[in-house]
Amino acid sequence: MTKPTAPASTIATQAPPRGAILVSVQRHSQPEHEGEVSLRELQHLLSSLGIPTLARLVQKRQEVSSALVLGTGKLKELTELILAHTPQVLDAESPFVVFDGELTPGQQRNLGQTLEAEVFDRTEVILRIFARRAQTRTAKLEVELARLNYEAPRVRDDSALDAQEGGGGRGGKGTSNLQIRKQLIRRRVAQVRQDLERETAQRTTRRSRREETPVVALVGYTNAGKSSLMQSLTGADAYVEDQLFATLGTLVRAIPDSMPRILVADTVGFIRNLPNHLLASFRTTLDEALDADLLLHVVDAADPEWRTQMQVTTSVLAEVDAGNIPTLVAFNKIDKVTPEARDELLAGIPGALAISAHAPADVLRLRAALVAFFEADYAEAVLEIPFARGELIGEIHAQARVLSQSYTADGSVLSVRAHANLLEGWRHRLAQGRA
Repeated sequence: MTKPTAPASTIATQAPPRGAILVSVQRHSQPEHEGEVSLRELQHLLSSLGIPTLARLVQKRQEVSSALVLGTGKLKELTELILAHTPQVLDAESPFVVFDGELTPGQQRNLGQTLEAEVFDRTEVILRIFARRAQTRTAKLEVELARLNYEAPRVRDDSALDAQEGGGGRGGKGTSNLQIRKQLIRRRVAQVRQDLERETAQRTTRRSRREETPVVALVGYTNAGKSSLMQSLTGADAYVEDQLFATLGTLVRAIPDSMPRILVADTVGFIRNLPNHLLASFRTTLDEALDADLLLHVVDAADPEWRTQMQVTTSVLAEVDAGNIPTLVAFNKIDKVTPEARDELLAGIPGALAISAHAPADVLRLRAALVAFFEADYAEAVLEIPFARGELIGEIHAQARVLSQSYTADGSVLSVRAHANLLEGWRHRLAQGRA
């Protein structure tokens, strides 16, 4: 495809921000509304990268298996859109072409060559956002692993690299740049996996130290307000922004002055059409959900697609074997819906809470619900602590609700309410001390 040259009089000296043309290929059986919602989400993802959407192109097809994905007519229409949105300025670049789905390496290469434009897919968009958002070492390693796994088959498919010689090899035959690049990726993947294993071991050690402490994992669709709720519940300095994937990684903090002591873990948000290999790369982050005693499923009450978003989150949790963990649903941003909509939400999900992460009274009500959940299996007991075992008193105060405390000539008498396992452990240790 040869791009026309604009007359010199129309050529400016500076190009506007590079935008994108969105392309969606939808099966005839797919509801039109579903495709539209996915495209809007892709547009939101791109805006997080500072890439404006210039145009959209949708094609309905029975099967999506073509080497060029689109039919001849749509390819021509896309070519015209690219030309129309290429700025007539010096050194102007054509817009990105972004497919709302996952392209094979061959499809991506063929489309790029045919359209003479930079073509990428939904996975690439998410990877770019992940790379910007990652803050912790674990998150950065997981993003790099996802990127390497995404790039590996595309390197194998790049015939231009295969034609270049990189030197070395037996019998005078050089090693191609393609082979060198493949080797480097394999080595780096192995190194990143080793680093992640070490990170996982350290996280496991940290979790074992708090194994007696109840853990609530915040889960939900991206941008549902989990980080805001985390901040309100714990006072943690969580990054809060109205963006998809505003935070990656996991932040664990305790609810201040709660009894029992409760830890809250904020996890990465979910999104529709997230490829399985990206989900697998964030297994470490999702481990917090797997190890939680309770999942707090945060739902954006003001989003018309909340039902679909709940379904996406539930499906992902089932995929990582977290589907059987007790769950409490919290409809967040309830201040943005009408009273009628609020009643409908609560009628549809019995036991759910309607809250705003920015309303102190709502946060206190949620906190009380969390405490009540963990106290449901609690029992009361009277423990006699000799002076010689005084170190247990601080531990009991930290992990149980002390109803009363009195003193005798031999030590302290505590009336406590705590989990049965904790009570049994303290009784056992006191019995050992008397033996």
